[in-house]
Amino acid sequence: MMNSLILQIDTSTTVCSVALSENGRTLSVIDLDEANVHASKLTVLIEQILKDTGRSIKELAAVAVSMGPGSYTGLRIGVSTAKGLCYGLDIPLIAINTLESLFWGYSTQHGLKEDEAYIPMLDARRMEVYSAVYNHRSELLSPTAAEIIDVHHYDALLTTCERIFLFGSGADKFDELFKSKDRIQVVTGFKGSASFLSTLAFAKFNKNEFEDIAYFEPFYLKDFVVTAAKKKVVL
Repeated sequence: MMNSLILQIDTSTTVCSVALSENGRTLSVIDLDEANVHASKLTVLIEQILKDTGRSIKELAAVAVSMGPGSYTGLRIGVSTAKGLCYGLDIPLIAINTLESLFWGYSTQHGLKEDEAYIPMLDARRMEVYSAVYNHRSELLSPTAAEIIDVHHYDALLTTCERIFLFGSGADKFDELFKSKDRIQVVTGFKGSASFLSTLAFAKFNKNEFEDIAYFEPFYLKDFVVTAAKKKVVL
């Protein structure tokens, strides 16, 4: 089997991240957590990671990008850069949902347990987040949505599981809010990384699940709608 070298880009949050993987295994990753550096540093990081691994840009089999939701400006920069590389190199573009990659990264670092729910979150503004809900079998229980979170938001979900874990850039601001809920744990400081795309990107590469480079746009999830309490989901 021919080795599949994939460049991975995640600029959906304040972290400007680039990774290089081969057949689903991360070779190297650079995570730069500085404000407003995506435009000026992304191409520099790409050049640096290729240099660090001794690889040539011409060896790339595909480019994978975190497609959103997330920061409008960050996503635009990341996707534009990925599309430009794919155009110039004549290689496919792979798009990965940002929340899915965040969940995947969490699961590999912390593991999953039965009867627990896992909620990756990206910060929107005020008490708003972009989030999704997964169970211990990595099944998506509630799809990506924009939500306003209050102390009772997960009461219905708690009737179907033992514990809930919140993590990602949107979770940190709820640490105090859920102090009184001992079955809801906020994992603070957990940030996204392009390395979280490795397995997901390789799986899509093997299935030829590529994007149309000319028409692909980031998943901005700009239309925010306040929804009523969700139906119970069964783990």
